[in-house]
Amino acid sequence: MNQSKSNCSPKKRALLSVSDKSGIVELARELERLGWEIVSTGGTARTLAGAGVAVIEAAGVTGFPEILGGRVKTLHPKIHGGLLARLELAEHRQQLAAQGISPIQLLVVNLYPFARTIARPGVELAEAVENIDIGGPAMLRAAAKNFAHVAVVVNPARYRQVAAEISEAGSVSAETRYHLAAEAFAHTAHYDALIAAYLAARPESATGIFPPQLSLPLQKVQELRYGENPQQQAAFYALGGKMQGLAAARQLQGKELSFNNLNDLQGAWGLLLEFDEPTAVAVKHTNPCGVASDTTIEKAYQRAHDADPVSIFGGIVALNRPVSAELAAEMVKIFLEVVAAPS
Repeated sequence: MNQSKSNCSPKKRALLSVSDKSGIVELARELERLGWEIVSTGGTARTLAGAGVAVIEAAGVTGFPEILGGRVKTLHPKIHGGLLARLELAEHRQQLAAQGISPIQLLVVNLYPFARTIARPGVELAEAVENIDIGGPAMLRAAAKNFAHVAVVVNPARYRQVAAEISEAGSVSAETRYHLAAEAFAHTAHYDALIAAYLAARPESATGIFPPQLSLPLQKVQELRYGENPQQQAAFYALGGKMQGLAAARQLQGKELSFNNLNDLQGAWGLLLEFDEPTAVAVKHTNPCGVASDTTIEKAYQRAHDADPVSIFGGIVALNRPVSAELAAEMVKIFLEVVAAPS
């Protein structure tokens, strides 16, 4: 890996440090082709160097080695000065020159996989804590604050757009930098909310059922056909990005779901979970119009249907047993918006 000959380089500089390595080599190669200087850390630096990309390790910029098992590697004025400098101010430019600091025009960072770590069954608190990123969010917030001068990228899906703008115009446009900054702040806010929710849910927590502040780390699952009314828009989010409950359901056929479909389905499925025996629940406009249990799911459905054969039309039916061919033949006799079952 190359080391910097001078901390104050005339080249444009990008700092790349990612947990998700997808697409990073291709981006780095394009930046190198365009004459950019690339700074990197840890595993990302090794990945880039292994792919033949000329890379300066962060220690070559800061003059200070990574310490504490990698906990401290980018928390340094020569990194954050390069990210936070307001280049339109002569005073800032003079201070950069006096300290031998090069501006950083592009920061590409995505964070330690905290969500993936805590999703594993039986993960220990100590391991979860080690997957709390510190340097990454600090750099992201610095670069996002200084979006007037720095493009900050957290999503690999943005790499192609950013590379294209640099190739065509020599830099990332002001409009794109603004949108990237907003995306970065949303990324760090979500990340912190995940950590807060995880710690609050542990038995050691003393926050109680209703903590003073509540940040919900919601992740969009899908766009919905429309909202509560046809002229409204809606989307479906899962808490913490966990694909469980309705978020884990697989739609086998039919048109896209609406807000009302999911709202009714949530009510039906929640009620269904109270029963162990074969049970069918019918819901229409958030109100149960038929709930029945029996020795077979076919009998349970028939009893739920007969409880209100008028209201069930166009409603939602949830079952806690697989749908047999016999049951399917019975259900298609009327129109049902949604049928949900284990299989």
